[in-house]
This record gives sequence, structure tokens and C-alpha cells, in this order.
Amino acid sequence: MLDALGDPTRRAILEVLGGGPRSVQAIADELPVSRPAVSRHLRLLKGAQLVSEERQGTRHVYALRAEGVEAVAAFFAEVWSGAAARFAVVADNLGDDLGGDEGG
Repeated sequence: MLDALGDPTRRAILEVLGGGPRSVQAIADELPVSRPAVSRHLRLLKGAQLVSEERQGTRHVYALRAEGVEAVAAFFAEVWSGAAARFAVVADNLGDDLGGDEGG
């Protein structure tokens, strides 16, 4: 999933889909990317389980896949929670080093 998010065009597509399901053409109309390029990016996002595809007549309509988005959000929440805890330990240790001898 994170590999799929590494490309700015794919992130832009996810932002567009944040506004609701869209056809490939509707997505391409909102971005400075060709329709075939959008299709390639959508295939990768679908493979990463970040979007779902539904066929409506001759159109393919894509939507954010809640499970995929939630998995990415949970991953980043865990990473940042751990980083914040480590930062707090370092900050406490620096505070002890900088102000530990004030009393004497």
C-alpha cells in the first residue's frame, strides 16, 4: 500500500476519490494526467487494495476502499505514536542533561 502512495499522481487520484466515486474520465478531467495514465494508476491502486472498481454499463467507476484507507491510517498512527513516545524520552533526557545541576 505504501508503495502505491509513493507517487504524487496516485495520491492526487485518492484525493479526487475522497469526494466520492468517479469514472476514469471524471478523474482525468480533474487532473493534468491523460485518461490512459489514470487507468494505469488506478490498476496499481486497486492492486494495493486502496480503491474498488464497479462496472456501470460501459464505464468503470472507482471509489476509495475504506478497509485500505483505514489500514494506512492505522499504520501511520502506530508509527507516529511510537515516534512521539521516543521523542518524549529524548526530550526528557535532554532536559535532565541541561538542567540537572541547577540545584547545586
